Amino acid sequence: MQDGERQGGEGAVYQVLCTGTGRVGTVWIPSGQPAEPQIDPEVLARRAADSMKLVGPEIASPRAAGRYVVGMPTWMWVDESPTTFGPNTATATTGGVSVTATAKVSSIRWNMGDGTEPETCDGPGTEYQASMGKAKSPDCGHVYEQASTTSKGGKFHGSATATWTIDWKVTGAPAAAGQFTEVRATRFSVAVHEVQVVN
Repeated sequence: MQDGERQGGEGAVYQVLCTGTGRVGTVWIPSGQPAEPQIDPEVLARRAADSMKLVGPEIASPRAAGRYVVGMPTWMWVDESPTTFGPNTATATTGGVSVTATAKVSSIRWNMGDGTEPETCDGPGTEYQASMGKAKSPDCGHVYEQASTTSKGGKFHGSATATWTIDWKVTGAPAAAGQFTEVRATRFSVAVHEVQVVN
């Protein structure tokens, strides 16, 4: 079957390469219609994502005012909002084509500043409650094995880097959908002390 028969008329299939995103696709153009540049929906999706003003995690713990001790579990968690964790949705429209993008943090990579391997958490973490005592976080925690006294300013300087997964779909013809990721980071500083034992 010819391309024109599949599309319901005469015409041709053109390959489209968007130099901005590297996206490659095809487009059907009926005979007699000028082969004008087509709108890359991913470009619109990224424009929609930009309009969301996504930022790094809003860190609730560890925090500068907190008390952290060598050998004791540190619970990490973030506060959730549309711009710091999602979900967040926006639409961009150009030339009669609309793309709706939905963004949500899929993971947070915690660099704790003490030289250990970063911790990756799949969610926002669990908020610590006093009733939990010395228990470890069930989903996002770390144990400092040394004090921060020899670090710059007497504190460990770390970061929480969020990976935003952005799903998009075209809400008009031609139908298309896709996904891409973006990252946003927030820095933090925390003092970790040795336990002082008095005889």
